[in-house]
Amino acid sequence: MTRVLPVLTVLAAIVVVWYLAAVGLNMNWARQQLERDGVTATMPALIGNTMAQERPVLPAPHQVAAGLWEGIAGQKITSKRSLVWHAWVTLSATLAGFAIGTLAGGLLAVGIVHNRAMDQSVMPWAVASQTVPILAIAPMVIVVLASAGVTGLLPKAIISAWLSFFPVLVGMVKGLRSPDAMQLDQMRSWNASAAQVFWRLRLPSAMPYLFASLKVAIAASLVGTIVGELPAGATAGLGARLLSGSYYGQTVQIWSALFTAAALAALLVLIVGWIERITLRRMGLDR
Repeated sequence: MTRVLPVLTVLAAIVVVWYLAAVGLNMNWARQQLERDGVTATMPALIGNTMAQERPVLPAPHQVAAGLWEGIAGQKITSKRSLVWHAWVTLSATLAGFAIGTLAGGLLAVGIVHNRAMDQSVMPWAVASQTVPILAIAPMVIVVLASAGVTGLLPKAIISAWLSFFPVLVGMVKGLRSPDAMQLDQMRSWNASAAQVFWRLRLPSAMPYLFASLKVAIAASLVGTIVGELPAGATAGLGARLLSGSYYGQTVQIWSALFTAAALAALLVLIVGWIERITLRRMGLDR
């Protein structure tokens, strides 16, 4: 209870601030509606109107909750109006991009640690790649691959991998270099090969760093997938729901998709954390 109470207190404060912000931002439109209908614009009437607008500037919490319930439980999972269906479309590309990014980041990290030329050449380019805004890269990737006849999941997965490989690369390089000189000297004294040093010393030492970077990478993968869905005019995925909501001024739809994406990201991070605990416990590295 002592752990839950602070969380509930902060949550309650956020909800209160959210309601106050909704009233303030929706007040002007509410006043105009009441005046147009010839209704006296009393404060209770104004506040009630701000809480029930069809297209509010800022939806109230209960409106977003209703939108989530309608999108999750009020539709068939196979329906294109279902948030579950759109979340699955986004999740499939996210997992594909996460796998590609993790593999690329891990392989590059191994090369950088064991090869000085790669360290001096690849690492600066990897850092520079993250300075280019993903919103500028995504349309180019979509257009180029579409001209080559590649559409669907792969373009979104590539954009997702672009964001996810860098945290894995940095974390793995740091982890593979974490053994100190004494540990490396001891492995040399045992006449261990480079492969043995890697599998028995460097890789186990890198596991905590790897999982910390994977938590960042999986969230970045989801962001990359959603960004990849925006410039293509996609009709499926959470990015498509955000795009269509912005086109038609459906702010409740936008916020519902945002909360679904946030919940999906939290779930993915929790799954990575669960795998981390199991893996480190079996390796005897659980702290």
